[in-house]
Amino acid sequence: MGTKAPGIATGAVGIRVSGIEKYFEGTTAANGARALRGVDLAIQPGELVALLGPSGSGKTTLLRIIAGLEFATAGNVFFGAEDATHLTVQQRRVGFVFQHYALFKHLSVADNIAYGLNVRPRAERPSSAIIKQRVADLIDLVQLSDLGGRYPAQLSGGQRQRVALARALAVEPRVLLLDEPFGALDAKVRKDLRRWLRDIHDRTGHTTVFVTHDQDEALELADRVAILNNGRIEQVGTPDDIYENPASPFVLSFLGDTVSLPVDVRERGVWLAGDRLDVDASGAEDGRADLFLRPNEVFLTGPEVGIPGIIVSLRRTVSGRRAEVRVALSDTLIEVDVPSEFSPAVNDRVGLVLKKARLFSAP
Repeated sequence: MGTKAPGIATGAVGIRVSGIEKYFEGTTAANGARALRGVDLAIQPGELVALLGPSGSGKTTLLRIIAGLEFATAGNVFFGAEDATHLTVQQRRVGFVFQHYALFKHLSVADNIAYGLNVRPRAERPSSAIIKQRVADLIDLVQLSDLGGRYPAQLSGGQRQRVALARALAVEPRVLLLDEPFGALDAKVRKDLRRWLRDIHDRTGHTTVFVTHDQDEALELADRVAILNNGRIEQVGTPDDIYENPASPFVLSFLGDTVSLPVDVRERGVWLAGDRLDVDASGAEDGRADLFLRPNEVFLTGPEVGIPGIIVSLRRTVSGRRAEVRVALSDTLIEVDVPSEFSPAVNDRVGLVLKKARLFSAP
């Protein structure tokens, strides 16, 4: 953990959601139309957690329930030991950063950052000198020195998002919540701001939850990732854990390119088209199963070893060549890198050696 930013109090608390249900407007539990389905999640003080999932998975709804912008149909939200389920946004003391900045166009950078402090009731409002110093500290923290007098229209998208984060931090939130914070930015700016946000988090120590549909963003930034699908959490773990040990076919497929092969499990082995594969079947039940492969975990070699296949096409890439291979006795195609010492041609028979494979019982 880096040095805390000057003049910024954290007061970070843990977050726990328990049994959270959210029905769509006009529906009930009876018809099953739910945005969230019994969600449980515990986030430690000072932790940075990503809510990752496809559109409609419930991740933004969960974030808004944590913030108090929406209320759950059932379940509870705790900030530390306090039951915050029925508290307002202001009572929860959250900092919220939206995808589209939500800055006041008529206010300068400095005034945008100070806004949440200036509108507090007089009894709770810091003095003008304290507000001025806090704004100066935050402008320095988000690396916008000398831009305090500018207006949002005079800033780039990345600079506006930095202002939005500084404004969220100004009110000394107990937790920091970000909804697709880089969604409106181009790829290069997104990548730069990922590193910057991680550095800000390490310096300030806020408990931070951010929503994203970008797998790279979640894996690069978060201490832990919660993957949502159809209103449920499929898996929670460190980036390494969920990538290397996915709990379900959905998690595996969502975290990068995969192909699956229908196989049989019997005699403690995995069989494809009558051939026994060199795949660990320990713990798998006999019967039909799906063998999932990631292209970067498959090695292309001669036809004498591995899963047999036929090269369908070859193409040049910046880093070398890639082959599209049809797996034997199936319609499954997989793209794999061609080793520099190997020179296959289209229609050649080849072998696919699995560096790692994952086996799930067929539904």
